[in-house]
Amino acid sequence: MRKTAPPNRKKKVMTTIREQTQCRFCRDKKKYIDYKDIDVLQKLLTNRGKIFSRKRSGNCAGCQRKVNQAIKRARFMSLLPFTV
Repeated sequence: MRKTAPPNRKKKVMTTIREQTQCRFCRDKKKYIDYKDIDVLQKLLTNRGKIFSRKRSGNCAGCQRKVNQAIKRARFMSLLPFTV
């Protein structure tokens, strides 16, 4: 015979309160991410030359797209390496 849970028992849902933080570019109110600013862009790359994800870098979606474009421009201009 199979045991079943009573039908009126509800699952407990755990909710966590997370602090809302802005990305580093939104905090500084930057509208344009300069591809010539290598010091800032290198902080968003791994030591192998890969671009950090949004979750790892803490950028919002719009700024992450701007960062990706700036890194690609810097690579094309030979300011950043494609791979190491």
